[in-house]
Amino acid sequence: MPEERRLPAAPRESVRLFLCGDVMCGRGIDQVLAHPCSPEIYEDYMRSAEGYVLLAEQANGSIPRRNGASYVWGAALDQLERMQPDARIINLETAVTRSGDRANKGINYRMSPENAECLVAAKIDCCVLSNNHVLDWGRAGLLETLTTLQKLNVKATGAGRNDREALAPAVLNLARARLLIFSFGSTSSGVPLEWAATADAPGVNLLPDLSEASASEIAHQVMSQRRPGDLVVVSIHWGSNWGYHIPHEQKVLARTLIDKAGVSIVHGHSSHHPRAIEIYRDRLILYGCGDFLNDYEGIPGYERYRDDLVLMYFADLDPTSGCLHALKLVPLQIKNFRLSIPSWRDMEWIQQSLDRECQQFGTRVIFDAERQLVVVSL
Repeated sequence: MPEERRLPAAPRESVRLFLCGDVMCGRGIDQVLAHPCSPEIYEDYMRSAEGYVLLAEQANGSIPRRNGASYVWGAALDQLERMQPDARIINLETAVTRSGDRANKGINYRMSPENAECLVAAKIDCCVLSNNHVLDWGRAGLLETLTTLQKLNVKATGAGRNDREALAPAVLNLARARLLIFSFGSTSSGVPLEWAATADAPGVNLLPDLSEASASEIAHQVMSQRRPGDLVVVSIHWGSNWGYHIPHEQKVLARTLIDKAGVSIVHGHSSHHPRAIEIYRDRLILYGCGDFLNDYEGIPGYERYRDDLVLMYFADLDPTSGCLHALKLVPLQIKNFRLSIPSWRDMEWIQQSLDRECQQFGTRVIFDAERQLVVVSL
C-alpha cells in the first residue's frame, strides 16, 4: 500500500468551516418542537406527521414533546463548541412556513417559523436552499422561508424572490477572510424544472444538467463575484438518495470548478448517507455529505446504509491560498430526533465504510491518536 500522506498540520490561523448535509427539520421533527405546524400531510402511506414520531418511538423509545430550540442538535452543540468553526453552513431541506400552498409531490416538508429558532440555537450562519424540498409549500412558502431566515439573521443562498437573488452568493465576512457561498440545485436530485427562479417569480437556482458547459458557467459566475483573497464554497444538491456510486459528470463538474474558479470546497449533498471524499489539487470535494437530521427512525428499507449515522465536517482552509489544511469528521447518531454520540462499533463502521469508498480518489479516512476521524491523502 502506498504511504499515507497527511495534510499539513492546520495552524489555527486557518479558517475553519463546519459543513453538513441535509437538515430536514420538517414533518416529524417539527412535531416534537415547541411550535409545530398542523400535522396533516398528504403522503400515500401517512396522513399525519405525528405518525413519523410514533414510528421513531417504536424503534428507539419515547420522544418528549414541545422541546426547546436546541433539542434536535443534542451532542452536536458540544462538538461545535469544542471545534469553534468560523462559519457554520447547512443544507436546509425544508420549507419554513405555515403556508397551505402545497406542491403536488409525494412528500412535503415544512417546519414552523417559530421552530426555526433551532437554527439560532446552533448559531447557523448560512442555509443553502437550492434543493428539492424548499418549495414543498409553494412560492408563498419559499417567501416565508426567506423572510424568516432574514429575521433570524441567517444568510440564505440558492433560492430567492427572483433569479438574480437566487443566484447571488451568501457573503460572510470572517475574521481572516471573506467567504462566498454559492448554492445550486440539480434536476438529478429531483428538483423540478418549474421550480427555477425567473426574473419575476421566486424559485431556486437551478442547474439544468451537470455538463462541463454548466461547470464553466458556474465558474464564470464565481469569478464575476469573487475578489482577490476570497474563499469560495460551491454547494450543490445533486444525485440520488442511496448508494455509493459517484457519477462521472459529478467528478468533472467539481474538478472544473476548482480548475477554472479556484473553489476551495465543493459541498455536495442529496444522498441520505455519506459518500466519498476527494482532495483535488489541495481542494476539497464532498460528493455527498449525507443527512444530518431527519425523521427516518423506524422506516424500513435501507438499513444497510445506516442513515442514522451522520457526520460533521470541519474543514480548515488556508485564508490566503484557499487550500485545504485539514479535514476532521465527527460521527454522530440520530436517535429520538436528536443527535447523540454513537457507540465505538458504529464509529468503526462509518470509518470503514467511508474509507473504502474514498480509496478510489486516493484518500483515506482513519482514526487519529485521539480516536477522531481525519482524512489523509495517499
